[in-house]
Amino acid sequence: MKILLVGNGAREHIMAEKLAESPKCTELIVYASAVNPGIKKLTSAYRVGSLADMQAIQDFAKEQKPDFAVVGPDNPIADGAGDKLAEIGIPSASPVSKCAQLESSKSFTRDLLKKYNIPGNPDFKTFTSEEGMLEYAKGLGEIVVKADGLTGGKGVHVQGDHFNTIEEGIEYAKSCLESDGKVVIEEKFVGQEFSLMSFVDGEHVVDMPPIQDHKRAFEGDTGPNTGGMGCYNYPGNLPFLVEQDLVDAHEITVQTAKAIKEELGIPFKGIMYGGFIVTKNGVKLIEYNARLGDPEAMNALSILQTDYVDICKAIIDGTLDKLDIRFAGKATVVKYAVPEGYPTNPTKGTEITIGELPDGVKMYYASVNEVDGKLIMGGSRTVAFVGIGDTIEDAERLAEQGVNSVKGPVFHRKDIGTKELIQKRVDMMDEIRKV
Repeated sequence: MKILLVGNGAREHIMAEKLAESPKCTELIVYASAVNPGIKKLTSAYRVGSLADMQAIQDFAKEQKPDFAVVGPDNPIADGAGDKLAEIGIPSASPVSKCAQLESSKSFTRDLLKKYNIPGNPDFKTFTSEEGMLEYAKGLGEIVVKADGLTGGKGVHVQGDHFNTIEEGIEYAKSCLESDGKVVIEEKFVGQEFSLMSFVDGEHVVDMPPIQDHKRAFEGDTGPNTGGMGCYNYPGNLPFLVEQDLVDAHEITVQTAKAIKEELGIPFKGIMYGGFIVTKNGVKLIEYNARLGDPEAMNALSILQTDYVDICKAIIDGTLDKLDIRFAGKATVVKYAVPEGYPTNPTKGTEITIGELPDGVKMYYASVNEVDGKLIMGGSRTVAFVGIGDTIEDAERLAEQGVNSVKGPVFHRKDIGTKELIQKRVDMMDEIRKV
C-alpha cells in the first residue's frame, strides 16, 4: 500500500518509522510544514506546505493517490484534513473535523459527557460573556480555566500553578473570551495525571499502555507549561495506579466513543487520547485529544509489536476487534532536548550536533532542519530520545545518555523517569487514597 502521513514532528517521525517498517507499506509519502530529516529518509515523495492549507493537502493526495492517510498533529485534524481527503475517496485513520471537536472544543467535550451521563466530569460552566464568571468561580473553591480552542497544549491554566487568586484566573478567562468567544471554568482536581491513548474504530476501543507526561519546563515540575518535556511508562501499570483506575478510564472512553456517534451520527475513527487524573473520588477526565500525544506516541509506538499498518486499516474498516494488538512488556522513558529559553524565548537558528547513541536508545527529530548537512534548531522542542529497558531504571539511564549526546544551546529535564520523582507520585496517591 501507498500511505500518506501528514505532519513533521517527532510524533510523526515515529509514526513514519512504524508505517515504513511494515511489509504492507510499499511507499510512504508525506505532506509537512518543514523538512524533518528523519522522516524524509523514509519517503518516496515529500511535499512542504502549510498544514493549515487543506486544499494543498488534497491536491498532493490527488496527485499521489495513496491508499489511505493518517494525520499526526491536532490542527490539520481539527481543520478538516480527513474531510478533505474523504471528498476524493481517500480514507483516514484519523477523525473528521466534527469528531475532532473532542479536542478542538473543551466545551463540546464537557457538554457531551454531561448530556450522556458519562462519569469523569468536574463541576464546570461554559461562558460566552463575563457575566456571572466571578460568582461561579468563587463557588468552586480552586478553579481551572480552559481556553475553548486549540492552544498547543498551553491553554489550560490551573490555580496554584499558573495563577494564585480567583481574580487572576478570571483575568485569564476574559482573555480567552476575547480570542475564542467562549471559555470553560471548572473545579480543580487534586491527584495524579496519566495519559491513556486508545485506538478507536467507531465501535471498538483498544488501549495503549498508560503513560505519564511532564508538561512543566523545569525539574521538580516547575516553570511554564510546554508541549511536553518527556514521559515514561512501566511494564504493566504505572506504580501510582491500581487496575481499577485503568478499567474506569477505559470505560469513560468507550462511553464517549458511543456518545459521539449518537450525537453527531458519525463514528469516531482514530486515536482518543484521554488525559485522566486519579483523585480521592476515582478517575476523572481532564481532557481528550483526537490524535497521538507528543511525546507519548514515542513511548507507546516504540514498544508496539503489532503491524501499525494493520492497526490503521482496522481503524478505517471498523475491525479492531479482529486484531490482536500487543505491546512489549518494557519500560520506556522519553526525554526532549529543547532550545535554551524554551518555551517563552527559545534560541533558534543555531546548529546542534548529535553524538553516537548507545544500544537501546532511539532518536526522533522534532523542530530541527537540515541545512547543508547541518542540524539547525527551529525554536520549539528539538529532538527526542527514547530509552527502552526491562526496568524503568534501565530506560531512564539510556534516555539520559541519549539526550546528553546533543551538543549545542539546549537543555532537558534530568528528573523524568527517575526513582525520586516517581516516588513522589506514589506518596501523593497513597495520601489521597487514605482520605
